[in-house]
Amino acid sequence: MIEMLVTTEAQELLYQLNTLLEQELRYQPKASGLRLIETAHDNGLRMTARLRDFEVKDLLSLTQFFGFNTETFSLAVNFLDRFLSKMKVQPKHLGCVGLSCFYLAVKATEEEERNIPLATDLIRISQYRFTVSDMMRMEKIVLEKLYWRIKATTAFQFLQLYHLLIHENLPCERRKHLNFERLEAQLKACHCRIMFSKAKPSVLALSILALEIEEKKLLELKEAIECLQIHSKPQLTMPPVLWEARLGCELLPGRAAGEARARPIRLHRAMAGSSQAAQLPVLVL
Repeated sequence: MIEMLVTTEAQELLYQLNTLLEQELRYQPKASGLRLIETAHDNGLRMTARLRDFEVKDLLSLTQFFGFNTETFSLAVNFLDRFLSKMKVQPKHLGCVGLSCFYLAVKATEEEERNIPLATDLIRISQYRFTVSDMMRMEKIVLEKLYWRIKATTAFQFLQLYHLLIHENLPCERRKHLNFERLEAQLKACHCRIMFSKAKPSVLALSILALEIEEKKLLELKEAIECLQIHSKPQLTMPPVLWEARLGCELLPGRAAGEARARPIRLHRAMAGSSQAAQLPVLVL
């Protein structure tokens, strides 16, 4: 059924998509670790969903301040969630962990070295009190716990590919109705809520795109979305419906696309998982 999406230009996109689909589970945060954070009580001694979300919002502010791309932000969030889902981090160390993840993402994605700020500038702008040596030491710890896998598969990469493939099926005069900047804003807003980190990047990206298509009433893309769903989930024997994994967020009225705030729409089986208790190793500095 994916044939309807295939053109000469789309062949390479589909190859890239297949590669990402094969790799995404390797870079997924541990669901059990994320659930521990979600259920933790906010007593000032344990990592909580609220603290994690605030830290991600700070990273988004840094991304916008330096003019970095969404890929950098998405990768930084991936690093942070993978680390937090493996290690028991005290709130007092969260700033250093978050900024270290952000700096690693910047160095991994920003092509021109002149765009990479000095560590001292990052710390000063973030108004943290730790030193550059503290941050360098934390970078090494993060890299070791992530097994040095810094070229991670992210939801932003999937969103780019899905959007490019879908555009192939839109007349030129209709393409303006599927604005990629708006989709990026939706993804940024979702990254600011830990609940969305439990979904596979492909599911999150495709759900954001499908909800936008539904809202814009681009009915001619319904079949293309269904084909992408089937292609992205070959283990299913029937077309998966969005209600199974309906994630997304709405742009609040009166806000610019870049200032989107997350509002969960539906969370179903994609968010489901075992509630079995787990223990994380403690981060020792």
